[in-house]
Amino acid sequence: MNIEVLFPEIANLYGELANIKFLVDGNKTYNVISSSLGREPAFVRKNPDFLYMGAMTEKSQELVINNLMPYRDKLWELIQNGTFILLTGNSGEVFLNEILDEDNNLSIEGLGLIKGMAKRRMMHRHNSLYLGKCNIDGVERTDIVAFKSQFTSTVYGEDYMPLFSTTRGFGRGLIDGSDEGIRLNNFMCTDLLGPLLILNPYFTKGLLSAMGEKNPNLPFFDVAIDVYERRLKEFNEPDRGFTY
Repeated sequence: MNIEVLFPEIANLYGELANIKFLVDGNKTYNVISSSLGREPAFVRKNPDFLYMGAMTEKSQELVINNLMPYRDKLWELIQNGTFILLTGNSGEVFLNEILDEDNNLSIEGLGLIKGMAKRRMMHRHNSLYLGKCNIDGVERTDIVAFKSQFTSTVYGEDYMPLFSTTRGFGRGLIDGSDEGIRLNNFMCTDLLGPLLILNPYFTKGLLSAMGEKNPNLPFFDVAIDVYERRLKEFNEPDRGFTY
């Protein structure tokens, strides 16, 4: 499997590159390709099996948009052809039509591959827990646990399936109980952090299975399951606060 990581030098806010480390440490046959700023991304010449980008600073979002804009049509081709793509944290915002900085009355043009807008307010950070469910075929346990930490709220077009349905917490637009993220073919975009794949080993194993991996091997899987079960129990406690 060829895994391409976009801009790892800047898209690692909150340690999100650990998602990839979790995937590859137990699978020596996986080939990780890092596409850096200022260079032609690897996906331009060879389609990856899995394309990933993690959270970044607001300034880095502009750098990423500028670097990906020449390859916009190729990215759309990957989405349409069913390439597995996962964007976590605020990385999905660069794929939208616009990022609106409401504090400075500034509009930043996005790639426009996904219909929607992210509204940024730097003095209004949102931090919360998240509990939801996924409906991806092959995921043995559908419960999802994660975290949110963001300055933005996102409004998507109406024609996208949610990636997760929310049990407790804040989904799209930071609305309590709303669906979280979007899914278009195998394109998956979510504001959730964690790192998401480490916190949700069943989801990760199911995702690999959906990519065609018959016996996916994840490092310290038993430990990851134990921690997942403990966190799931905690997030289901009736008096557990979800914002902090």
